[in-house]
Order: sequence, then structure tokens, then C-alpha cells
Amino acid sequence: MNKKHAHVSALRRQLDRLEGRLEGLYRTSRRFSWLRLLIAVASLLAAGIGLTLVGWWLAAICLAIGGLAFGLAVYAHRRIESAIERYKLWRQIKQGHVARAELDWERIPATFRHRARSGHPFESDLDLIGGRSLHRLLDSAVSYEGSQRLRLWLAAPVPEPAEITRRQSLARELLPRSLFRDKLSLYARAAVGAPKTWEAQNLIEWLDRHSGGGATGRWLGVLALLSALNIALLLANLAGLFPPLWAFSWALYLGLMLLTAGSTGEDWSQAQALQDALAELRAVFGHLETFSYRDTPNLRALCAPFLEQRYQPSRYLARIGGIVAAMSVRGNPLVWFAFNAFVPWDLFFAHQLDRAKNAIAARAPAWMDVWFELEALSALANLAYLNPGYPFPQILAAGEGDRQPVLRAEGLGHPLIPDRERVVNDFEAPALGQVTIITGSNMSGKSVFLKTVGLNLALAFAGGPVAADSLETVPFRLFTSIEIADSVTDGISYFYAEVKRLKALLEELEGDRRFPLLFCIDEIFRGTNNLERLAGSRAYVRALAGRQGLGFVATHDLELARLADELPRVLNYHFRDQIHGGRMVFDYTLRPGPCPTTNALTIMALEGLPVPAEQGEAHSLDTSQQADSAPSGGSR
Repeated sequence: MNKKHAHVSALRRQLDRLEGRLEGLYRTSRRFSWLRLLIAVASLLAAGIGLTLVGWWLAAICLAIGGLAFGLAVYAHRRIESAIERYKLWRQIKQGHVARAELDWERIPATFRHRARSGHPFESDLDLIGGRSLHRLLDSAVSYEGSQRLRLWLAAPVPEPAEITRRQSLARELLPRSLFRDKLSLYARAAVGAPKTWEAQNLIEWLDRHSGGGATGRWLGVLALLSALNIALLLANLAGLFPPLWAFSWALYLGLMLLTAGSTGEDWSQAQALQDALAELRAVFGHLETFSYRDTPNLRALCAPFLEQRYQPSRYLARIGGIVAAMSVRGNPLVWFAFNAFVPWDLFFAHQLDRAKNAIAARAPAWMDVWFELEALSALANLAYLNPGYPFPQILAAGEGDRQPVLRAEGLGHPLIPDRERVVNDFEAPALGQVTIITGSNMSGKSVFLKTVGLNLALAFAGGPVAADSLETVPFRLFTSIEIADSVTDGISYFYAEVKRLKALLEELEGDRRFPLLFCIDEIFRGTNNLERLAGSRAYVRALAGRQGLGFVATHDLELARLADELPRVLNYHFRDQIHGGRMVFDYTLRPGPCPTTNALTIMALEGLPVPAEQGEAHSLDTSQQADSAPSGGSR
């Protein structure tokens, strides 16, 4: 916690320095505004005096000097304004870090909106997506694809151990390189213009859609031959060898050149669009080209497409810039005609543009893919940086779970609960097939514990750090049944929706699967009456126990805990409450065994609802006695 406090304090000091620099830049900008006005007025006044007293030549000199001074002032002022924008973006990045560290949801920057998929095994139940979700806490991507990649990692239905190991290695290398991560974000934000975000895939689709060039090449060949013929006939005519036949070939050349002028005009517009689109990412790509990858072998391997001298993006950008400059003669009709009247200038550079687009279309997907990957990896590394106590979990290899617990967590906490409020717990599952029944009173922490397990495993399998002191786990597929929703439009009741969900869970346990299933069920069969709920719940838990999985079932039904007496693979844990001074107190500590207390009647009584007097008093007495004898909580 001290390390995290130190990180946040350092970020706040950086913000204070940034505010000071911005104030200084604002003052300088205001001075330049007055300076520009003063130069304009002074030059006009001097020109007027010179014209009156001496002549027009002195007025012209005064205006020239004033114009030069004004231009220099404008140039310097623009540099100041550009610096202000960069510092403002830098401030936004640092403010976002502080907000994420403190779970200040109002100040965490919003990026892209994603909706949880209704049929997904766990995405909608674990608060992975939404306004106050794990994805929003982590996501600092500027590109939509980077944000989406992070989302897909967190919600991957099947873990990929090799990918998890690779991402962990990359995130560890990025962890101490906060300046590299922040600059990547700064350059991307500066390119697109904060607070906008960018869908980079549009550029790739545009390149694919406009990469051709066959027709342009053919026309270029025809006009190049005519141009050479024109020159040869003209020289022959000047030498007295032929009559002025060049006039006929030149007329044919001009006709064909004017016929193709429309298409080359469109090529020029495309060249400008391509240059602008790639120039937006010039700083991002340049950052990746020039960064020193010393002591970062995994990061260097990832960024290999930017390190090949022959194929670096900067070379392609320079080539496109040269083509746009050459084709810019279209801005002056006389110059354009003079250039194209004798050689197929436009067609030549249009053909070069086609070749450049084809070359970029072949390379751009690799550049973009690295950028998307780095944005997602930076989000994982940033979580570890802002929470120094978060370790990277140990993912056990296949077969290791036979010799040690398949899941062991120490100090496991919910990553979306602030540090000062978070209560952590230890848990260990020795083998597959275990079903842990968690009983407890209302609001005691059962549902939060289920989400704590699920969220941390989602983080672990994405390759990120976890909110725990330590975590060891075999790779699990995840499945949850926590927040079931009915559907009026589809005519599906809550109970039927729950039945369909639980059936899907059983189907996931069946068959020969590569990885076992970890499942979390909250209040099984809550949509029906007590008798049928208990009978159905007991039968369902029996069907889960001993299978190729590991599960948690949170319930109010204390009778369900009796299954542990019948089935060796069923274990009981519980959360409990205490009553002090007429109010309920929870310590949110997971304890072995079934819950010895209930609190529904107490809550009803405390809120003024009618309850049987003897039952309410008995419950109050029971919980008070339990409070005196209960062990102290494990909050950390």
C-alpha cells in the first residue's frame, strides 16, 4: 500500500509541475498575442509615416520588415500553442492514472463503449464491460482496435497458456517503462486530437479498397511512348530530316493526356488523404522506430516490423510525401499544363502512388497490429504499475494440478473495490470436481466473492496482474450464472432464463475438453418456490460434483449445505454478520463450514417491517451471541 501511495503522490507532484508549466505557457501565449498586434500596428504606422515623409519605397521596406517580424511571431506563437496542447494531453494522461489508482470513476477517461454479449459464458456477470467495469478501469487505448483487443483478452472463453505467458513477459517489460507507455498514448492522442479516439481499421480498409494501378500503368506506357515519339519527331524536324509530324503526335498526346486528367486528379486527392492518414501516426510509429529496446527482448521481438531499416514506416511516409509534393503542381493550372504538355508527369506519379499504396497495404496491417497489441499490453502493465502489490499469477502447466492445488489464492480481493474498503480472503481448492457451497446472510459478501474469483481469473488469463498477494491456478474456462435477466420481448421468464443458463453450464462440463471449467452460481433456482428450489438445487449440485471442473455456489438455503455430509467433493464455506448497537456489521471474511446465522428477519425488523416477535428476538439474541464468540475478521 505504501508503494501505491508513493506512486500516486509522485503522479500528483507531476500534475502540480504540469500545472505550473501550463500557467507559464499561457502567460507567454498571451504576450505573443499582444506582440503580434503591436507588430501589425507598428509596421502599418511606420509604413504610413514613411510614405508621407519619404516615399513609397520606405513604406514598402517598413511593411516588409513588419511582415517578416509578424511571421516570426506567428511561428513562435504557434509553437507555444502546440506545446500547450501537448502539456494538456500529458496532464490528461496523468490525471487518468490518478483516477484509475483511486477508482475515481467520475474522472476515469471514457474511451469506447462496448456492450456485454448476452450469450457469453461470463462477460455480463463479472462487470467486465460497462461504466464501472474492469475493462473501463484498464482501457487507455486511443484506437478502437486496441480497446477491443483488451476486451477480447479479458473475455476469452478458452485460455491460451502460451499466449498468457507471452503477454505476462511483455507486460513485465513494459511495467517499469511508464514513460514509453505514456509517450505512446500522448503521440496517439495528439495525432487524432483529444478527446477523440481512432478506428485504425478504416485506414487498412481504405488501402485495400484503393490498391490497384493496372489501368494507370497502361496509360502511362502509352503516353510515355507518345512523349518519346514527340521529342524524337521534334528533333528530327529541327534537324531538317522530317516535316513537322510532331504536331500530329503531340495533338494526339494532348488529347489522351486531357482524357486521363480527371483520374489523376482523383489520385492526387487520394495521395493527400493517404499522407494525412499516415502522418497522423507519424509520431506513434516514429516512437516505436527510435525507442531503445535494450533489456527488452520480448518487446523488441514484438516491434520487429518497426526495426527493419528497409521497411520502416518513416521511409514510406517520406516516399508518399515526395509523391504528394510532385503532384501538387495541380494547384496551379499553368504550371500543371507546362509539366504535363511534354511528359506524362501526373500519370507517372499516379503510378508511383499506386505502387506506394500497394507496398503500404502489405505492411500497414503489421504496423497496426503491433500498435493495437501495445495498447492492450500497456493497459495490463499500467494496472500493475498503479498497484505495486498486484503480482502476476502463476499459471500451472498441464498435470501440475495433480500434484498441488488446482487453485490457491492468498489475499484475494475485488479489483473494483477501493483499497480502503476492500477485504481480502485466502482460498484453496485441492483438486478438480470440488463444489464449494457458500452460505451467508444477505449483504454478507457471497456475490462479491464470486465476482472476485471470476474477475481475477479473467485478469490472470488475459496476461495481467491480479488483486491478490499471490495466485496459482491451472488454466480454466470460465462460466457464470449470477445476474440472470428475463426477456419480455422474447417471452422468457426469469426462471426459464435461469434454467437455460444452468443447462448451458452442464453442457460445458460434458465432453472431452482441453481445459476444466470454473463456474460461479449465485442463488440457484431463485425463480421458483422453496420446495422445488431446494429439490432442484440438491439434484443440480450432485450433477456438478466430481466433474471436470471447479465451482462455487452461493445460496441462502442452509439446507443445501447438508450435501457436504453426503458428497465428499462438496465443501462448505460461509460469510457471517454481527449486530452491534442495533445495526448490522459485516466483516466479509470467508470462513469454513456452513453459516450459523441468518439475518432476513433482522433486516425486516430494523427497517420497521412486521416480523414474528419471538423469531425476531431469537434471531437477534443468536447473532449477538455469535458476535461475542466469532473469531476476528481477516480484513487487510
